Amino acid sequence: MSDITYSSVDNEVSDILNKRFVTSFRNGYIKANDVVLPVYFKKFGQRIQDMEIRDDDVWVCSYPKTGTTWCQEMTWCIANDLDFEGAKQFLPERFPFLDHTPLFDYEKVLPEKPDLKLPLYVSDSITYINELKSPRFIKTHLPYKLLPKKLRDQSTKAKIVYVARNPKDTCLSYFHHCCLLEGYTGNFEDFCKLFTSDSLCFSPFFDHILGYWNRKDDSQVLFLKYEDMKQDLRTVIRQTAQFLGKDLADDQVLVLEDHLSFESMKNNRAVNYEPVIEINKTHNLIDANGTFMRSGTVGGGKQKMSPEFINIFDEWEEKCLGKSGLKF
Repeated sequence: MSDITYSSVDNEVSDILNKRFVTSFRNGYIKANDVVLPVYFKKFGQRIQDMEIRDDDVWVCSYPKTGTTWCQEMTWCIANDLDFEGAKQFLPERFPFLDHTPLFDYEKVLPEKPDLKLPLYVSDSITYINELKSPRFIKTHLPYKLLPKKLRDQSTKAKIVYVARNPKDTCLSYFHHCCLLEGYTGNFEDFCKLFTSDSLCFSPFFDHILGYWNRKDDSQVLFLKYEDMKQDLRTVIRQTAQFLGKDLADDQVLVLEDHLSFESMKNNRAVNYEPVIEINKTHNLIDANGTFMRSGTVGGGKQKMSPEFINIFDEWEEKCLGKSGLKF
């Protein structure tokens, strides 16, 4: 029996989704237990539910564009005793993205582009992760309720680091990301409509955050905020190290802080996804320009939005988070 119920994405902005966000590798959307995902996810949903989880797994979970890559690199470096030589390996190889394959359906693209060779972490991310040696480091954008069953029931000692970000900045960053890497061709205002109507992949947005926030007191869950990382990265590094059972000296914290600076990350090909952008350009998969790491600031979303959308976001946030105790 399937653990996932599928339904259609049918709302007032579905036409934007279907006109501006369907590509050669993304041919439509569905809801999986009320979470928006590409249709292709149906081939992988149950495999994800049934995954084996190991005691020494470390998962970084997030809604897209909330500081995931930053959090991954921090977590990996701490857990691996600041092995900066090992950190030169491409991040998706040492810290693979579980939902990569369900997000990008290349089945029709590959026969037309014989020169396009996909590594296993792209073509079958679940198999790639299942075959990794321990300890495994795994990234996912899935909400808590779609995580593998054995991760949700905490029958192992696996750890989850979750990172959240305020909705306006998440929306702006996700917009640029989707134009650059996922084939969105609409404008920012239409993207705001998709975002606030919970019509984008991995939405509903606030349900995603609250699913993990409500487990922040679990010993195996660490809840972080992007804004805290920007304001006081040293404290977040120490907090994460304690969670992972690592003891960092003050000089180690400073070295890691420098490694994790925005300029360092932006110029680091192991984490800045420039190789992926180059592949998209070479094979004409996406017609957009930009960089994966764009500005890394707090408050940019509000500057780019119309007053109307600022009000919509503010009212939406108050409605969804008002009683939760979580503030950005």
